[in-house]
Amino acid sequence: MTSAPDNTRLPVLTLAALGVVYGDIGTSPLYAIKEVFGGTHHPVPITPDNILGILSLVFWTLVLVVSVKYAAFIMRANNNGEGGIMALIALVQSNTHNARQARALVLLGLFGAALFYGDGIITPAISVLSAIEGLEVATPAFKPWVIPLTLGILFGLFWVQRHGTGRVGSLFGPITTLWFVVLAILGIANIWHSPGVLAALSPHHALGFFLAEPGVAFFSLGAVFLAVTGAETLYADMGHFGTRPVRLAWLGLVLPALTLNYFGQGALLLVEPEAIAHPFYHMAPEWALYPLVILAGAATVIASQAVISGVYSITHQAIQLGYTPRMLVQHTSSEVSGQIYLPGVNWALFLAVVALVLGFGSSSSLASAYGISVSGTMIITTLLVYVVARRAWGWGRARSLLILGVFLLIDLSFFGANLSKIADGGWFPLAFAGSLFLLMTTWKRGRDLLKARRDRDAMPLDAFVQSMSGADIPTVPGTAVFLTPHPEQVPHSLLHSLKHYKCLHERVVVLNVNFANEPFVPVEQRVKVTPLGERYHRVEIFFGFMDRPDLTGALHRCTDAGMACDLDNTTFFLGRETLIPRKKSDMAWWREKLFITMSRNAGTVADYFGLPPNRVVELGAQVVL
Repeated sequence: MTSAPDNTRLPVLTLAALGVVYGDIGTSPLYAIKEVFGGTHHPVPITPDNILGILSLVFWTLVLVVSVKYAAFIMRANNNGEGGIMALIALVQSNTHNARQARALVLLGLFGAALFYGDGIITPAISVLSAIEGLEVATPAFKPWVIPLTLGILFGLFWVQRHGTGRVGSLFGPITTLWFVVLAILGIANIWHSPGVLAALSPHHALGFFLAEPGVAFFSLGAVFLAVTGAETLYADMGHFGTRPVRLAWLGLVLPALTLNYFGQGALLLVEPEAIAHPFYHMAPEWALYPLVILAGAATVIASQAVISGVYSITHQAIQLGYTPRMLVQHTSSEVSGQIYLPGVNWALFLAVVALVLGFGSSSSLASAYGISVSGTMIITTLLVYVVARRAWGWGRARSLLILGVFLLIDLSFFGANLSKIADGGWFPLAFAGSLFLLMTTWKRGRDLLKARRDRDAMPLDAFVQSMSGADIPTVPGTAVFLTPHPEQVPHSLLHSLKHYKCLHERVVVLNVNFANEPFVPVEQRVKVTPLGERYHRVEIFFGFMDRPDLTGALHRCTDAGMACDLDNTTFFLGRETLIPRKKSDMAWWREKLFITMSRNAGTVADYFGLPPNRVVELGAQVVL
């Protein structure tokens, strides 16, 4: 967890946050205004009143959605410093005592997480494509190279992820800072020629736009929303850097630079309406075009980084909370626990992004698919934060409805406008989210059924210890550790070991790992040792859902808890189950088959917990679901 930064670290963390958190929302000027007035989906006629109305909508959307909703309110709903929808799910669970309500809220949150993954695929594709398409402004000769260059840049981005978000953020931070400074300079240069555009800072222009052309104004929200599509990453990535650096970067640089650039594009269109083909690039003088394309390419790579980091965080939390199968998680920082890299997720995301680039072929086509998943996630986040406000913050019903109801109304307006994009590509993120939601709920349901099956066949651990106390069982030296998800039951691996080897080690440890509904568990509270007899011990180890689950490191602390543990003389016994489906079970046949497939392809317990391979013994068993 990132602790509250002191004054010496604050500038460094703020710079790194610029490089990781704000890349997505920072590259929206490349395509947002272009899609409002020149897109294929309900374009707004270019008139002075419409330009002022749209600019006013964009500015107040940035203020209300990002500054007020996320920076001021949503980031308060952190789970001991961690943000993102999975952390929010855990927070809601811990504050909801009605089991049926808790299940419904968790399912809602899971669908929100699945929608976030849809954003994680579209953002890299649309961001990099929109930047490289700027080469077409310089000369049409570059058009055949747009797709190959985009794919090459994306490959480099996903390849560098293994070095960790901290190093990536330190590298990207200065580039992002330069990008926002350039955004501001371009905006000021164009506003200088049409200063009247600053009148759009008044919200009455947005209101007048809706009153004059309500239909056009409503559908324009689908494109206006592109200006805030990176807002959810503020919350998802806050655990990487802390709330202060994230808020400081937004208010100190990002919001002013974005506002100036959007208003600069509006000023340009007031003078040159034909510049709508690429308003961002037409803001720059001809001599600066190629350097601007290069800088935009770098900035869009960084935009992708913001969402990729968020996907890593959400996946890691989902694994710890039991909603997805185990997979390899590499911690890339010894100082900040939230900085991680998941190779499997990384390259699966890359393949999906490549498919999108090849399938849609242009940023304008992708814009039709963009927005619906993010707006859906925002609605779900608002609903879950309402629960947190009522039950954790102690807000009254009137206060919660007044504040969060306004946010929900804004979210629903954007979501409704984006629904019109479904036939033009918006179906893709919804279909993708639906597939992920099915996988997550299937995994959770399957694990629950497996637990119920084990409970039916289980033997109480205390009864086993008592029955073995007088038995004449040969003893071998060393310690045997048997992992189990149920500390009150005899592990199946222990029964199989006794059946096959007909002996017991001089010390038998029944080890249970618990993941709490909080991101981090203090080291001094991590281990609990309970002696059960002359040779038997029950050890419970507690991790938060953002902790690194290092079992060997945790076992070293058993000495402080009254049980010395020599890992050189310890063998870990793991159970490996072969699952067999059965008809007329509590889960549909096809979902049983899906769960079994996921279970077979899940990462091993030994790899996930960092157990030494030469000290692990696996014992198999067949389990009928």
